[in-house]
Amino acid sequence: MNANTLFQTGLYIVVLIALAIPLGRYMTSVLDGSSVVVRRIGRPVEALLYKLAGVDDKAEMSWKHYAFAVLAFNALGALVVFGFLRLQQWLPSNPQSFGPMTPDAAFNTAVSFVTNTNWQDYTPESTASYLSQMVGLTVQNFFSAATGIAVVVALIRGFARHTATTIGNFWVDLTRITLYILAPIATVIALVFVSQGVIQNFEAYQDVSTVQTTTYQTPKTDAQGNPVKDAKGNPVMVDNKADKQTIAMGPVASQEAIKMLGTNGGGFFNANSAHPYENPTPFSNFVQMIAMLVIPAALCVVFGRMVGDKRQGYAILAAMTIAFTIACWGEISFEQAGNPLFTSLHVDQSASAMQAGGNAEGKEVRFGIAQSGIFTVATTAASCGAVNNAHDSLTPMGGFVPLLLIQLGEVIFGGVGSGLYGMLVFAMLAVFVAGLMIGRTPEYIGKKIESYEMKMVAIVVLLTPFLVLLGASIGVLTTAGQAGIANPGPHGFSEILYAYSSAANNNGSAFAGLTVSTPFYNISTGIAMWFGRFGSIIPVLAIAGALAAKKRIATTAGSLPTHGPLFVVLLLGTVVLVGALTYVPALALGPVVEHLMMLSGK
Repeated sequence: MNANTLFQTGLYIVVLIALAIPLGRYMTSVLDGSSVVVRRIGRPVEALLYKLAGVDDKAEMSWKHYAFAVLAFNALGALVVFGFLRLQQWLPSNPQSFGPMTPDAAFNTAVSFVTNTNWQDYTPESTASYLSQMVGLTVQNFFSAATGIAVVVALIRGFARHTATTIGNFWVDLTRITLYILAPIATVIALVFVSQGVIQNFEAYQDVSTVQTTTYQTPKTDAQGNPVKDAKGNPVMVDNKADKQTIAMGPVASQEAIKMLGTNGGGFFNANSAHPYENPTPFSNFVQMIAMLVIPAALCVVFGRMVGDKRQGYAILAAMTIAFTIACWGEISFEQAGNPLFTSLHVDQSASAMQAGGNAEGKEVRFGIAQSGIFTVATTAASCGAVNNAHDSLTPMGGFVPLLLIQLGEVIFGGVGSGLYGMLVFAMLAVFVAGLMIGRTPEYIGKKIESYEMKMVAIVVLLTPFLVLLGASIGVLTTAGQAGIANPGPHGFSEILYAYSSAANNNGSAFAGLTVSTPFYNISTGIAMWFGRFGSIIPVLAIAGALAAKKRIATTAGSLPTHGPLFVVLLLGTVVLVGALTYVPALALGPVVEHLMMLSGK
């Protein structure tokens, strides 16, 4: 890593932490109702919403009631989005007259946006109307993010309360998170994006004249679409010329803001954050990277303040920051090293004053390797999935890093809410392992971690690997799965493994060489997304209910401190050993083999 890379990485981390701490304080005051914004400014609006929905904001829920509310709300959201996508040809705000999505694509997209995955196997600017984008997809960007935050707040209450039977009110949590946290911050970010050149309009697509006219030939066809041939049986060719280009328009900035802030990742354009209308400048790129991780980082501060010990939150934040820094170093180093096969062809890949050097394939020149590398790590450390470069064009080990980050469960900051509750699950597993080593009942934040909690922890830890490895196995072994592979061999296997890792862990990014716009992949990844999201949320809420009912125990000389450097190391070791080793055989067959083949000159 050169000085420029170190500076950009260091600046990003410093700005991220500097913004996360005050945001964490504000979020805590919103979630516990003590903020003046909640008590006075927004109270009339909030009360009106509760009245319209028939919600008693004073009544709290048991973990089962809370889980049922989460499932019912998100199932309804999936049905609404599915309806928009299937009926958009008859709905307003469709200036391009787009037709309906196919049933399997609409199912996949609806599940994708409701689960905070935003996996897109379609071209948004040529498939989804403005209404579908705004009312269907963007609304779910808010609600799916709010759901993740609500679940982790319920888990934090489980640690903070004692001998309690409730963990909060989902409808109140959802409303306050959306109204006082996501909506205002997203509005500010959207305005910043507009100032940088991100478009925000409702105009029809524009046809503009090109600088140069291009001429080309195509086979002539008859009225039935059959090719016309001459007397010798050769196809008759027709001269064509292209002197216009269609430029897509739309309400991009508003969707872009919550896409990043809510770690959703679904772009308005197929090129996502590599498109100049979504991400036009290095500054907008920096803002997008900050927006991805600022709430996950701030939730660590919320955790420490809500459990009454700020050091606990900072310990989790320190573990995440260390792992993130190591991942950035690895990703940028692998990409900066380039491909040794080019060196043998006398292609200079070294960085200098005249060139950026390294592997520039699939990267935007305006971002370069450093910002592309940080973005790649941030989007896969979080469950965002937005991309500003082509992950399929990364070096083998450059692709290994984001794939591993997804497979770790996206707990290195992670998605909004899901990252922290995933890391807290690993924290409980870490104290359990430590308890086994010293012969004591494990404790965390004053609560004993017993057999019931460990069963739920095991479900959370093992569920996504089960979905990933089962899905990838079926994809590799079936004809329908193999049909989508564009790059046979280790890289093709990596593409399938990445697809199911991204779906089950609710990331949404992809190795784009795999064709997934088929019924097989639409249905199978849709199933993986749904169970990867809610199959983890239910046991997390069960843990919250069990912890809330427990008494708080006093810290003794035999208690394991969970706020110091020793615990940070133990936590990171648990994440790597349990999370990473599960996937070692699969990773060895994909990016590791591909890297060895590259070094051997193949």
